[in-house]
Amino acid sequence: MDLGLKGKVTLVMASSRGLGQAMAISLAREGVKVAVTGRNVEGLKKSVELIEAAGGKALALSWDLSDSSVIDALVTKVEQELGPIDILINNTGGPPPTLATGQDPALWQKSFNDMVLSLIGITDRVLPGMR
Repeated sequence: MDLGLKGKVTLVMASSRGLGQAMAISLAREGVKVAVTGRNVEGLKKSVELIEAAGGKALALSWDLSDSSVIDALVTKVEQELGPIDILINNTGGPPPTLATGQDPALWQKSFNDMVLSLIGITDRVLPGMR
């Protein structure tokens, strides 16, 4: 299928495995240059291999969403190596599996910071260029 995305650049968060990796590979098959991110370096290497095997171009970035101080530097790296970001996939790995009740509020605060506030920061950084 041709979705008309050839030559575009995408940043796919949490793409060292699972749904993020599948989205990255699918976009690469459409001719999109893909920046994959995650904490698992071996998983990122595998994502790059799969993207390249699908005929795509990939850039792997070791990126822990709990560290918002790296947003500008890592987005700038994508822009310098692949071009301006056209597509942002705000995917996260999710909180640790646990019961919803009886948890320390600090766990919910950390999960919110890591999974919501970080993605808002990334979106704020790339959205002006996507417009």
